[in-house]
Amino acid sequence: MIEFRGLSKAFGGKPVLAGLSLEVQDGETMVIIGYSGTGKSVALKHIVGLLEPDEGDVAVDGRVVSSLERAALNELRRDIGYVFQFAALFDSMTVADNVALGLRQRRLTDEEIDERVEEALAVVDLTGAGGQYPAELSGGMRKRVGIARAIALRPRYILYDEPTTGLDPVTSAVIDRLIVRTRERLGVTGVVVTHDMRSAYTVGDRIAMLYEGRIRQVGTVAEVQATQDPVVRQFIEGRAP
Repeated sequence: MIEFRGLSKAFGGKPVLAGLSLEVQDGETMVIIGYSGTGKSVALKHIVGLLEPDEGDVAVDGRVVSSLERAALNELRRDIGYVFQFAALFDSMTVADNVALGLRQRRLTDEEIDERVEEALAVVDLTGAGGQYPAELSGGMRKRVGIARAIALRPRYILYDEPTTGLDPVTSAVIDRLIVRTRERLGVTGVVVTHDMRSAYTVGDRIAMLYEGRIRQVGTVAEVQATQDPVVRQFIEGRAP
C-alpha cells in the first residue's frame, strides 16, 4: 500500500501540494488526474524519495519514505519501477542496455540479465529490438522501452508519469493496453499521473483528481464519470479552468 498522509510541498514559497492525502491499495491502478502544474509528478517523486516533504509524509508498505536511511531507501526503490514522462533513455546505449540499466546494480549474472531483458521486451512487444538505439525508435516505441525497463526489475509497484503525453491516439491506446497487461500479468500496483481522460478511464481501477494541492475527489471510473462536482466535471469534459 502507498499512503500519502497530509503531504505538503512548496517551491520558492509557492505551494504545490497542500495536504494531499490518498491511499493506493495493493493490486490496484490508481490514476491521479489534474491540470498541468498541479503537482501530479511532484507527488510521484515523493514516493521514491526524489523529493522531501515540507509537511506530512508518504509511506510505502508502512515505511515512511522521508525517514529512511540511504540503504533502506535503496532497498525500497528495488520494489518500485518508474516510467518517466519522456522515457529518459540514454541515446548512446542500445535498447537492451537501457532496459538492463537497473539490473546491473543488482547481483545478477550476465545470463540472468539477458533473460530478464528479453522477457521485458517481449511483454511490451519489442522482441528483437534490443540491438537498436533510441534514435531509431518512434516515440511510442521509446515509451515501451521505458515500461520494459521498469518491468525488468520485477517491482511490486510501477509509477507512470504522463505515459501517453505526446503520442497520437492510436499509439496512446497501445500504451494503455500495455499498462493494463502489466497489471494483469505481473500483479503490480500502479500509480498513473495523467491529464488524458481516455487513458485514465482505460487503465484506472480508481481515479483521484488533484486540485489546489489536495484530492478533490476519488472514486471508481464510473463514479468519476457520473460526478456532479463542478470542478471535476469541468476537467473531465476538457474545459479550461
